[in-house]
Amino acid sequence: MREYLLTLCVAAAVTYLLTGPVRKFAIAAGAMPAIRARDVHREPTPRLGGIALFGGLCAGLLVASQLTNLSDVFKLSNEPRALLSGAGLIWLLGVLDDKWGVDALIKLGGQMIAAGVMVMQGLTILWLPVPGVGPVALSPIQSTLLTVALVVITINAVNFVDGLDGLAAGMVCIAAIAFFLYAYRLWFGYGVEQAAPAALFSAILVGMCAGFLPHNIHPARIFMGDSGSMLIGLVMAASAISVTGQVDPDVITNTTGSLRSTVHEMVPVYIPLLLPLTLIAIPAADLVLAVVRRTWNGQSPFAADRGHLHHRLLEIGHSHSRAVLIMYFWSALIAFGTVAFSARSSSMWILLVVVVLSALGLVVLLSPRFKPRAPRWAEGFLPPRYRAGARSAATTAADAADAAVRETGTLTGLHGATAIGDRAPQTDRQSVTSIR
Repeated sequence: MREYLLTLCVAAAVTYLLTGPVRKFAIAAGAMPAIRARDVHREPTPRLGGIALFGGLCAGLLVASQLTNLSDVFKLSNEPRALLSGAGLIWLLGVLDDKWGVDALIKLGGQMIAAGVMVMQGLTILWLPVPGVGPVALSPIQSTLLTVALVVITINAVNFVDGLDGLAAGMVCIAAIAFFLYAYRLWFGYGVEQAAPAALFSAILVGMCAGFLPHNIHPARIFMGDSGSMLIGLVMAASAISVTGQVDPDVITNTTGSLRSTVHEMVPVYIPLLLPLTLIAIPAADLVLAVVRRTWNGQSPFAADRGHLHHRLLEIGHSHSRAVLIMYFWSALIAFGTVAFSARSSSMWILLVVVVLSALGLVVLLSPRFKPRAPRWAEGFLPPRYRAGARSAATTAADAADAAVRETGTLTGLHGATAIGDRAPQTDRQSVTSIR
């Protein structure tokens, strides 16, 4: 566990330290698209935050390769190199899109190529664990198609939710923490060595997102752009693929002693078939709803609209920060609830806790005018801009103006991202404050 924490901290530190220089580079390079009619933020905000995230990924993998226990992952498996290859391709595609813009179909092709590169290097789903039947081997074509589909869906699900400051990084960080607990349990709980790469990828992903969040929380100083959202989506998908179809049920049977017990204990292995979607169920649902909504309205699935879940939260009266926190809450509830159920599927208290928290979440969701404030004792742990009384008059005026616009109906929401890889516009209330 200590080596995982060290790897996580290195990835977080490198990402955090790189984000500042990357922001200056993005401004100098002109990676600050002009304000479009559908955007809400009034001043251009630099993108290319994915450069810092990719630096954190490389640093995490480099440090892990030098550690005593984690170095075995690189010696016994080609998956870390496969991840780095696919991540490099998808990151380069995202950088090009952030700077010059790339057609949606070209981005879809790039995503499929990146997934194919990982498949060619062994990061693929070899077989499916089917309850009551056992492992079902997949043909090379079936394995490739399923792996590529899972990668593309996860990338675009994350990209869709990248619509508010800090939303995508925070939700993926929550999902990665839950996935790490799941993979770590398989490795050290049952001695399944095939789960080691998934645990490593998840730990690095947590560090990447945690290091980027301080720069990206509202009001964001930099956006991750497609170079970041597609990158963290690919790493998330790689974590799930690394453990799906790679875990041998016989290993767990030797521990549990019976096939019936194995079926129960293999619940964490069955779950990865949908785990990337359950851990990011909110953006995945947003992805499906967006495609259905646009098709129903006679639009192209790639066309942008204003119906995303986080946009609707803003429309009903939630503030920017509150909308992000609500999305965090539901993501954590689904992600950790799924992992807890996989570990103790017969425990009723898990279901009761999920039901109670869901009820509380609905109350908060339906009370948009209630604005919680941090207690005085906690202000020392908050950035100065979030402390009571520290907000400038200019920021307060901007909040009041935004609220007035929403109430009069002149602002109907933010535009969403296109269905395939188009980054969702970020919100930014810097109408009266300069870019920091």
